[in-house]
Amino acid sequence: MKKLQRFLKTSQLFLKKLQLFLKKLQLLLKKLQLLLKKLQLQFLKKHGDWPKNSNFVPENKQTAHYTENMEHISTPIYIVEEAKLRRNLSHISNLAARAEVEFILAFKAFALWKTFPVFKEYIQATTASSLAEAMLAKKEFGSPAHTFSPAYMEDEIDRIADCSSHITFNSLSQYERFHERVAGRCSIGLRINPQYSEIQTMLYNPCAPGSRFGVTADKLPDRLPDDIDGFHCHCHCESGADEFQRTLAHIEQKFSKWFGKLKWVNFGGGHLVTRAGYDTELFVRMMREFHQRYPHLHVVFEPGSAFAWQTGPLVAHVVDIVEDSGISTAILDVSFTCHMPDCLEMPYFPEVRGAEHVDESPEVYATGGYVYRLGGNSCLSGDFMSCWRFDSPLQVGQEIVFEDMIHYTTVKTSMFNGIGHPAIGMLHSDGRLEILRQYTYDDYKNRMD
Repeated sequence: MKKLQRFLKTSQLFLKKLQLFLKKLQLLLKKLQLLLKKLQLQFLKKHGDWPKNSNFVPENKQTAHYTENMEHISTPIYIVEEAKLRRNLSHISNLAARAEVEFILAFKAFALWKTFPVFKEYIQATTASSLAEAMLAKKEFGSPAHTFSPAYMEDEIDRIADCSSHITFNSLSQYERFHERVAGRCSIGLRINPQYSEIQTMLYNPCAPGSRFGVTADKLPDRLPDDIDGFHCHCHCESGADEFQRTLAHIEQKFSKWFGKLKWVNFGGGHLVTRAGYDTELFVRMMREFHQRYPHLHVVFEPGSAFAWQTGPLVAHVVDIVEDSGISTAILDVSFTCHMPDCLEMPYFPEVRGAEHVDESPEVYATGGYVYRLGGNSCLSGDFMSCWRFDSPLQVGQEIVFEDMIHYTTVKTSMFNGIGHPAIGMLHSDGRLEILRQYTYDDYKNRMD
């Protein structure tokens, strides 16, 4: 019996050493990937292919009207444009190499898994916030996820661990409940809350007073538990490098005393590095200085919007035009509440190709011109937005193209009211439109099955 106990104890010690070795090997592989990216960047610079102005400026030229280069689209459709997607991915990959950080894709903003082969040419990992997203990472992207959830559930935690390389706990109570279940299987992190964010829309501010996200510095023990490897912090929403610079100062002020014990830090999403005018030089300089202060830390960013920013529209059509009290409304074959929910939630007014957004007022309608509300085809009274001025009268059947409708929009849609869901397509670089997904009555029916 004693021999068996000694054998079991020796085996457990060996497994722990093996797990530690595998973690070190995984970290080494990530460093090698970053080194390869740096060498690639140096090659591009040497051969003159790197843009002289390192501040990224997306191409402003719009894709030709879809009816000009392909068969007429008679049903609503989201169209991902491969050339624009690759433009973003290439920029992010090069930025990661220059800053010696890792960028991973957040599924909460983009999860069109049929495009993953393109993503895998540029990045190696993704981030998940649920069991379904973690499974998508492992099964479809082909690598385990960096997973965070506000609260893991008893019947899901083991399956999530099986699909994850990293698991971040939102609270100390969740850590205490589950850390032994995932220790040795995943690198364990803790979400922190620096109690500072410059996000103005409270709906998207994870650091607002009373936030349910993260642990504040005053609640952390002086010595972290031995199995906590990293901190995860999310404070941004479509933010610039200057906002990150100010936020980073708050993070370091409150949490840097624990950095010496950590192996990694994840600065979350909301870093809109592909937006025109984003200060990439400031970002690179900040990260290089951060590495000098904490050379042992592996740094991760997990944006969602940045990957799919300005990569394609939602193409809709006018179904009818109605008038009341001097206001003309073009009713479309899409719905704001079903297919563009952020427009109503935030709210914000989407860019409509060939039209100018104007504030609704009696004067706007009185001054003439072709001014319309755009209305969704659901029974919700508030399913409309106003208003846009067009160059000519709208006609039934006419295309209405909503720009930049891929990130977040495609993952937040619903089938409320049984409204037909737009198809999803990919416009390849050679001009070929591939329909990735079409929705039918069975999709609506099976949601209730």
